[in-house]
Amino acid sequence: MTSRLAAVSSLTLDDRQLADELVTLRDCLRWATSEFHAYRLHFGHGTTSAWDEAVALTLGALHLPWDVDPSVLDARLLGIERVRIVALVRARIETRKPLPYLLGEAFFAGYPFEVDERVLIPRSPIAELIEHDFAAWFPDHPPSRVLDLCTGSGCIGIATALHLPTAEVDLVDISADALEVAKANITRHDVGARVRAVLSDVFDGVAGQRYDLIVANPPYVDARDLAAMPEEFRHEPTLALGAGDDGLAIVRRVLREARGHLNDDGVLIVEVGNSDRHLEAAFPAVPFLWLEFERGGHGVFALTTGELDDYASHFEPPTSSEPY
Repeated sequence: MTSRLAAVSSLTLDDRQLADELVTLRDCLRWATSEFHAYRLHFGHGTTSAWDEAVALTLGALHLPWDVDPSVLDARLLGIERVRIVALVRARIETRKPLPYLLGEAFFAGYPFEVDERVLIPRSPIAELIEHDFAAWFPDHPPSRVLDLCTGSGCIGIATALHLPTAEVDLVDISADALEVAKANITRHDVGARVRAVLSDVFDGVAGQRYDLIVANPPYVDARDLAAMPEEFRHEPTLALGAGDDGLAIVRRVLREARGHLNDDGVLIVEVGNSDRHLEAAFPAVPFLWLEFERGGHGVFALTTGELDDYASHFEPPTSSEPY
């Protein structure tokens, strides 16, 4: 909140005069969209266009829900509300910070989550699987124990717990800072009786634990993509993005160790994004099931416990100088 107030106080005289001219919400939306186009911002942290970003910014600034009645577009805004919107637009342009960091909140699977620069901004297509209760793999009864690996803000695991009210969920991350955010979200959604946050380097902190479902959104950006990322992404923690030359440094370990933490009828679901091509090249014999999503997204695979058993030898590191 302090940073937002500081942003308001730093507005130039011209911007304060501009705020006086933006009378309605519709005025603010039109102006913000034009500014985002003019400054060629990158979108990819919950929105895909200048218009969607303007909608998210103005509604967030006014604490209005996404499904607000359209008639509010022509409502006259208070002076302080217009100043707040102008300040956020200027901050978005000048800092190139993703909007959820400026608002302190992001939505995932229909739920709000606190976010800051200690964690990635939630945007995984795995949200669709959560919304469907992972029914493709658990048609008769939901998973009772779930592990959210590389949890960050906790959005995947907490949303899963909210959709599956009988499931117990462990949130695991190597970053103590990230887990502080996850704990805040556990408290926000009042799921502390079923959800715990565990400091862990992949599976180290959950030794001896077994799950029906392991969902992992680990660092998977390869070195080339990491170097070419737009400025917005550079505000996110590098620890949660990059994973070696081919983006598979963590994924290889997940594949190698997941079976030891899954029940016999369990499922492993992992997001690898653009590193899907590297994964298939590294393990050509493994029948990864690549999932499709109605709202877009790619690079998410599923493997059953049986498949992990069948192809376990492929996931072991080579004993010679062969590539891995």
